[in-house]
Amino acid sequence: MPRAKQDEQTTHRTMQVVNHIRTLIENGTLQPGDKIPPERELARSLKISRASLRTGIGYLAAMGVMKIRHGVGTFVADGPPEFGKTSLSLMSALHGFQSWQMFEARIILESDLAALAAERGKEEHHAALAEEVAEMFASIEAPSNYLVHDVTFHRIIAQASGNPILAAIIETITSALYESRRKTVEHSTDLRESAEMHRELYRAIRARKSEESRNLMEQHLRMAQIAQGMERPSGRKASAGGGRKKLPHTKHTA
Repeated sequence: MPRAKQDEQTTHRTMQVVNHIRTLIENGTLQPGDKIPPERELARSLKISRASLRTGIGYLAAMGVMKIRHGVGTFVADGPPEFGKTSLSLMSALHGFQSWQMFEARIILESDLAALAAERGKEEHHAALAEEVAEMFASIEAPSNYLVHDVTFHRIIAQASGNPILAAIIETITSALYESRRKTVEHSTDLRESAEMHRELYRAIRARKSEESRNLMEQHLRMAQIAQGMERPSGRKASAGGGRKKLPHTKHTA
């Protein structure tokens, strides 16, 4: 099957899961904090594979609608769902935004957000960050699950900054990058280094070390940018034997 057709079908199944969960939430069948039906039951009702269901659930978790608890299950998040956010992906399609440009924006904004989180973060944010770090270490052998906790970790830092405008901007960028990051993370060979850096960042924020938090976030994101192949293009033409760029065997995600 051609790659484009395969990607189209994957996107279709993902949105099938998203729309089904949206309906259950909107009609009150699922309430904040509720555990969703068992994976096998949900996959059977949607007539899709369990692998496709996991992709859709992962998308919802990355968007903040669901919360995955390792060894416990998947729950509807207590906070407001993010279904209504305008995706930067649409603007990207209309105006030609590049992934490296969005990642560059992350580096600039999230470094300062980490510094603000160190200054303004509350105990509830520290507890939530600690939980996500633990979940990352527990998910090292499951890259897709790891990415969900990675995204959630960064969302908590943005919330802890106390600036909802910047947090909303980062949310749209993260949402737009999620699909490409999901494909890249599947080729990860070792996520322990990434998990260790997230733990260092959490400790700096908890200790209210503003400048250290800023520097750690910038270092972390620059490493992830290189690992995920999202650096600014050099401008040189591809070699004659070019073709499709291979996904990197990354050890780092963000």
